[in-house]
Amino acid sequence: MKKILKKLILGNVAKTDPPPFNPLEKRIQNIKAIWNNTHQDDNGLEKLVRLFLSSSQLLFPGIYIKYFAFKKGDEYVDLAVDFYVLLKVFFPLLILINQWQNNVVMLGMMIYVLLETILYIPTLIFASDLFAKPRSYKRAMLLLFLNYIEIIFAYAVLYSCDNYLNKPIEHWFDAIYFSTVTSSSIGYGDFYPATTWGKFLVCTQALLFLFFVILFLNFFSTKIKAKGYFDSDNL
Repeated sequence: MKKILKKLILGNVAKTDPPPFNPLEKRIQNIKAIWNNTHQDDNGLEKLVRLFLSSSQLLFPGIYIKYFAFKKGDEYVDLAVDFYVLLKVFFPLLILINQWQNNVVMLGMMIYVLLETILYIPTLIFASDLFAKPRSYKRAMLLLFLNYIEIIFAYAVLYSCDNYLNKPIEHWFDAIYFSTVTSSSIGYGDFYPATTWGKFLVCTQALLFLFFVILFLNFFSTKIKAKGYFDSDNL
């Protein structure tokens, strides 16, 4: 049973030499590479943005979770990241269901990890000069989808914190409904922002939709080379 679970969770675990640097050291080296223009001759605003994005990851738990998982083995890094991403998806959902919106600590923690998600994808694409391509772009797409679900749930929490909409949110799923509709740029008209803060939240979520889904989903989808059953040469 133990072998089955290990095969299911870790896949093919091959004994390979460990990478020379752990994830934290790689991130620090990446910041130095951007500063020294090792791989890209950028300057001005572009360089400032790339330095900010790369350095921002040191402010969030994700890089340190990778660091401690790396000590157990390189194959455990992906597994730790998977659990961390799932935790960030379910955390705002728990806040909604249990009506913890007025808990400052819970709300602050959610916003904190939400900022990590928002900054991580542009960092991965624009400011990761020393990082190799992922082992699986399909896995990267799956995590990207979960990140997007996290953003929908987190914004649902923010919408339900006060009376920002034209009518009160009577059920926690109404907040998720409005957040999902907003993120997809549909807008049925049953809920709409009625305050300045509500309009600000809608604007930022709409911008994230364009930024997160159209640009980055297109970036990863162009990297996927799928070979399915019906592509077999033996058929």
